[in-house]
Amino acid sequence: MKRLTSFLLCAMLCLAAGSALAAEGDEAAAEAAAGKWLALCDAGKYPESWREASAFFRGAITEDAWTKALTGIRTPLGPNKSRVRASIIQARQLPGAPDGAYVVLTYDSAFANKASAVETVTFMQEKDGSWRVAGYFIK
Repeated sequence: MKRLTSFLLCAMLCLAAGSALAAEGDEAAAEAAAGKWLALCDAGKYPESWREASAFFRGAITEDAWTKALTGIRTPLGPNKSRVRASIIQARQLPGAPDGAYVVLTYDSAFANKASAVETVTFMQEKDGSWRVAGYFIK
């Protein structure tokens, strides 16, 4: 199950060649949403992070499976010590996901038990214009 979860999340993050990109304001909105969503994860509020995710994300993994997967991944790392955005990429297409507006953010992060990690968070714009997480990967 852990491997399937990792595969699903990783697949959602792989970029395909994008055509038209999101507007600069959308990029800022996605980054702000990422900060709020990552704060939920940092606080151990994994069920809430699932509920705040996109419909696409919630359709790919159940709340219980997400909570178990994130607990298994994040708990050994310990508390987040720092997080600095390393890159931001916009796309219209991602493998295995519907066409739409996506923003993929990578962060250079440090945790109490892992001095150097890279977190990748993919956000998609929902029909109501809000930005919600579509994928999360940490290595």
